[in-house]
Amino acid sequence: MNAATDHDLTIAAVQMNTQQDIEANLLSIKYAISDACAQGATLVVLPENCCSMGQQFKTAQRFESLSATLADYARAHNIYLLVGSLPCLYRPDGIIVPDGRLRQVSQLFAPDGSQVARYDKIHLFTATVADKQGSYNEAATFEPGTQTVVAPLKINDAVYHVGMMVCFDVRFPALAQRLRQAGADILSAPSAFTYVTGQAHWSLLLQARALDSQCMVIGAAQGGEHIYKDGNVRKTWGHTAITDFGGKIIDSYDHTEIKDQTKDYALVFATFNQQAQEAARQKMPIFQCHRLA
Repeated sequence: MNAATDHDLTIAAVQMNTQQDIEANLLSIKYAISDACAQGATLVVLPENCCSMGQQFKTAQRFESLSATLADYARAHNIYLLVGSLPCLYRPDGIIVPDGRLRQVSQLFAPDGSQVARYDKIHLFTATVADKQGSYNEAATFEPGTQTVVAPLKINDAVYHVGMMVCFDVRFPALAQRLRQAGADILSAPSAFTYVTGQAHWSLLLQARALDSQCMVIGAAQGGEHIYKDGNVRKTWGHTAITDFGGKIIDSYDHTEIKDQTKDYALVFATFNQQAQEAARQKMPIFQCHRLA
């Protein structure tokens, strides 16, 4: 990791193997944040379903308390914390989600613990996959969000803007482009890609969205086997990575399973240089040439 200046944003993306013990998962998150901060991180990004894999309705009942705990972690370490996703019973306006469904919510907390932004996942995973589960239909559990979100980060006297995505969102270039048009410098992509789809597409998608938007893309991922209480097992791809504005992978954890036996998480780091990114955008001003949107 390069040394950061006062005007650089140091980012840590966390890879987890989240199970269904929420308290154990919170402890893992706490240790990962502490470790990331000790290495200079000012923004820490957690993966999708960071507090529990499965048990969405049970976890949604604890949305407020879990959010408060995670906000406290941000405050205690004086960092920005992007919570990959938590299931929530209500929409941003407080209305309960109808039809017995939930929203999949990503949140950004400031160093003082305040909520900077809430993003509700727009694109819901629907696919037939050659794994043990076979088919996925997130829309059976979740209602899609309807609003794009670009959130400010204030580090010293600099301001950075994060366009928020979650997992399946990364397959849609129009979303990445819209976030860039709304002022995004960085795109977050906390995820829980299946092993099969991740192996085929994960790195390519992170790089493609970076090229589409000329933004850094942060891919914090779940990795490994997740054992559900009903006996089902889901396997995710991992391979957490951060990609720069030109599609180059800056740093990555090139494994599905956590290899360090002393930890149950892995960290990937990058230093965001706004000046370098802006210079590259000026050299190739693709959004001045864009004609279809």
